[in-house]
Amino acid sequence: MAVDEQNELPKATPREAELQRQLDGIQSQVTELNRARIYVTENPKLSSEVQSLKEKLNEHSKQLEQSAGKLSQLESENLNL
Repeated sequence: MAVDEQNELPKATPREAELQRQLDGIQSQVTELNRARIYVTENPKLSSEVQSLKEKLNEHSKQLEQSAGKLSQLESENLNL
């Protein structure tokens, strides 16, 4: 992370800020999918939708892990600059 010379606090680069926004968006989607999963499990007629949501949840979880890894890597690279 870049350092703000006035306050000596780390400041996110534009790329890090974008990755953080993406992480926040994916986390929000995962939260919504979890809410939907709970609702759907209470309504057995929606089993096909449950399967679809499970697949989306798994996909978003993988994306979240990848984005978190990228963010961590960028933070490490910035510390070395």
